[in-house]
Amino acid sequence: MNNKVLVELIVPELDERYDLYIPINRKIGNIIELLNKSLNDITHGEYEGNIHQNLYNRYNNSRYNNNSLVYETDIRNGSCLILL
Repeated sequence: MNNKVLVELIVPELDERYDLYIPINRKIGNIIELLNKSLNDITHGEYEGNIHQNLYNRYNNSRYNNNSLVYETDIRNGSCLILL
């Protein structure tokens, strides 16, 4: 599992938290797309998401650049992210 990190994802729109693995060799923008698809499946189509969402670090409120690769950021095992 060296190519993935375990993170906690907070989705305020759903008032839910999820523990999940994300690949470190993907761009943040691709991760957001994957999260939206997964959340849509989990909620049986109730959650749609959109292309204007961003991923934030819960502890320092910084927004991740959609063109950055996950391993280029401070996202590590145990990070807590917010999808807005």
